[in-house]
Amino acid sequence: MTEENAPSAKDSNFGNRVRSAVIWRSGTQILSQVIAWGSTLAVIRILNPEDYGIFAMTQVVLVFLSFMNGYGLASSIIQAEKVEPIRIRQAFGMLLLLNGGIAILQLILASVAADYYRQPIIADLLRVQALIYLATPFMVLPEALMTRELEFKKPAIINLISAVVGAVTALYFAYNGYGVWTLVYAPLAIFWSRAVCLVIAVKFYILPTFNFKGAGAMFGFGATLLASHLFWTIQSQSDIFIAGRYLEPYDLGLYAEALFLTTIFAAKFVPPLNEVAFPAYSRLQSDPRALAWSFLKAIRLIMLISCPLYIGMAVTAYPLVETLFGPKWIKMSPFVAILALAMPVMTLQILFTPANNALGRPQVTARTNMFGAILMPVTFLIGIQFGVYGLAWGWVIAFPLLTIFTFLQSRRHIGIDAWEVAQAVWPGLSASLAMGAVVYLVDQTLPDMIVYLRLFLLVAAGGLAYVGLLYILAKPTLIEVIQLIVRRKPPEPVPAELAS
Repeated sequence: MTEENAPSAKDSNFGNRVRSAVIWRSGTQILSQVIAWGSTLAVIRILNPEDYGIFAMTQVVLVFLSFMNGYGLASSIIQAEKVEPIRIRQAFGMLLLLNGGIAILQLILASVAADYYRQPIIADLLRVQALIYLATPFMVLPEALMTRELEFKKPAIINLISAVVGAVTALYFAYNGYGVWTLVYAPLAIFWSRAVCLVIAVKFYILPTFNFKGAGAMFGFGATLLASHLFWTIQSQSDIFIAGRYLEPYDLGLYAEALFLTTIFAAKFVPPLNEVAFPAYSRLQSDPRALAWSFLKAIRLIMLISCPLYIGMAVTAYPLVETLFGPKWIKMSPFVAILALAMPVMTLQILFTPANNALGRPQVTARTNMFGAILMPVTFLIGIQFGVYGLAWGWVIAFPLLTIFTFLQSRRHIGIDAWEVAQAVWPGLSASLAMGAVVYLVDQTLPDMIVYLRLFLLVAAGGLAYVGLLYILAKPTLIEVIQLIVRRKPPEPVPAELAS
């Protein structure tokens, strides 16, 4: 799909709103994450790998049960062309029932999980973490209502506030010797502060109803996404679930934090952009060419960031880990180098979800997640036989297969082919691979020096090499990015073939 096939700007205001939403959502997300990372890195230097290993075990239970928390109902509200007040009250009632039930279920399963992992403290941690679910209904619906209108300014500010609250909470409990409990209290503070702020911002003072007559379509859409979320949960949590039974908390902590570091962009920055893409794609569902063009452009721009970030992370793993985490975490460096190789592919795979959901085809996402729910656990079960390194290599092997399957399931609906996707990915990937080679050679020639200085020199060399290589290999793409950053382009004239 070429540039001349770009959609005409029938509603320039809509385009400006999408651009504003992206700026607010991504910009404040960066600031929120800077705050969160600052506190996280300070806390990591205080706590031990064992604390993070135990916490990772509890997260498997938390994430697995969260698939029933009703976020699919919010997606149905965003996707629908019109939402009546009664539907919002029905969704609120269902969210209260679902999350109250999940909290009770986690209390029941707490001791079972502790026995499975052979860690008694896990039962106590899970009982306290059940309070998170009770905040969910008061976050999901207010945010969904603002997302429908592409109102991302208020949620973005609220995310900043909750990030500050979480950072202060984490630092307080870490410095006062609470150990693993620090990792429990900080998320609780984030969830509840965010819930309170969202309710106030939206003036979400409504009464729920438990009469669900006429809500079949809304719940049907949500149920399909619920199934999809279940499969995604199995896919994404199976490594920790399996490893928690085989590995000591220390080794699991190293692996879990390596996974946290390498999934920062794919898990923290891409989903917020997808939140903007979902309603934007929904508005374009009646114009297949415009949607496909927008989807390919999103791939091209996001991969320009993802590829150099992760290739650079792979070749600078040792100085990066020692700089950010401290000397006691240096043994996680090999895991970072391995996992980073899989993350550009993971980023690409994630980008398909909002397009499929916006087209009213959540079953496509469900099928890909179902395939992942089979592929990933099988791969990890095989990989764990080779220890924690085998677990890490499982990501590199499995995710390209999952991405190919996702593309095959999605291409007809989105209106794209393999060549178009390859063209969108190639500028960022080719320049990044060449950049990685440059950084590796520079690293080999540098003498022994302070690790902070070494990392700085490698990052500087990588940044300069990447921009230069992008100029040589993909100059039009580089110019497109520069224009997007430094100024707003006026609406392009409607091509004659589209105007007719």
